[in-house]
Amino acid sequence: MTQEIEIGRSKRGRRVYAFDDIAIVPSRRTRDPEDVSIGWSIDAYQFDIPFLAAPMDSVVSPQTAIMMGQLGGLGVLDLEGLWTRYEDPGPALAEIRNLTDEQATARMQELYSEPIKPDLVTARLAEVRAAGVTVAGALSPQRTQELYETVVAAGVDLFVIRGTTVSAEHVSKNQEPLNLKKFIYELDVPVIVGGAATYTAALHLMRTGAAGVLVGFGGGAASTTRATLGIHAPMATAVADVAGARRDYLDESGGRYVHVIADGGVGAAGDIVKAVACGADAVMLGAALARATDAPGGGWHWGPEAHHSKLPRGQRVQVGQVAPLEEILYGPAPAADGTANLVGALRKSMATTGYSDLKEFQRVEVVVAPYRSA
Repeated sequence: MTQEIEIGRSKRGRRVYAFDDIAIVPSRRTRDPEDVSIGWSIDAYQFDIPFLAAPMDSVVSPQTAIMMGQLGGLGVLDLEGLWTRYEDPGPALAEIRNLTDEQATARMQELYSEPIKPDLVTARLAEVRAAGVTVAGALSPQRTQELYETVVAAGVDLFVIRGTTVSAEHVSKNQEPLNLKKFIYELDVPVIVGGAATYTAALHLMRTGAAGVLVGFGGGAASTTRATLGIHAPMATAVADVAGARRDYLDESGGRYVHVIADGGVGAAGDIVKAVACGADAVMLGAALARATDAPGGGWHWGPEAHHSKLPRGQRVQVGQVAPLEEILYGPAPAADGTANLVGALRKSMATTGYSDLKEFQRVEVVVAPYRSA
């Protein structure tokens, strides 16, 4: 039953929950962590771990996309980022790392005003493909119609359409909006689309034919969407609502399963665990992987919203450097703070609660228990 709270005489609000508001509960059975499977597949592509590296320049370069694939996950390259604007993005990355907070937004807007070059889109995706890993690239809805033919011709395996929010019913008087259903139907490549944060929005995206739906709305470490737009979607409720849409769409479509991917607010191992417990099939990681010593951000993290030309809704934040990417994923962890050995933490939590695979673990008991740090 949905709990509503009176905000004032003319407005009521729904009570919703972030990952910090919930916890999972052990059952009567436990397992050996080595007996737990965390493999994940979408369309024809199989992965050892249910982790996607977010399409953000501080997280994914062609090289880290390759590393992520070799380590069992999926790296998604931002096809509107520095790698498709500059032949050598190294100087731009170094400059962003060294900017003062006062300089950062304005200078990033200038650096990202360099035009996207289709030949660099092709070259970057070809570099990833040559390594023999699954190739994924992301475009915003605004750029998809302009660049999708280049992306598909380059041999992308999974096409990601990612924005702060993406709807199946965008309305505009200024330009013809992207018809997602028609686009996905005509594209011979599986599409992951989002973000969505409500049952209704997710259900409409599933009806377009998307293979996966990203869940989130500006909830990441580098986002200021709540301060800028007043919009926020606590992730525990958002994931559970979208998982409910997946269940209902499965019945409606006669068995078509759409993957739910938590995207935002997944900063530590415990958040990953709770995202899956709430119904996510996989998680997209930004800040968690930006902490890698081999991440292109060099201890800094930012997303596309940080350099929006007219209304930035994000910022460059310092996340530090914890360990190499392989150790962040597989350990050993240098500290007991959930920033490394993400795979081991997920396995251990599933084993402790007695579940053997991700789909089973989505049935784990969850309680409302707001977390308060000392």
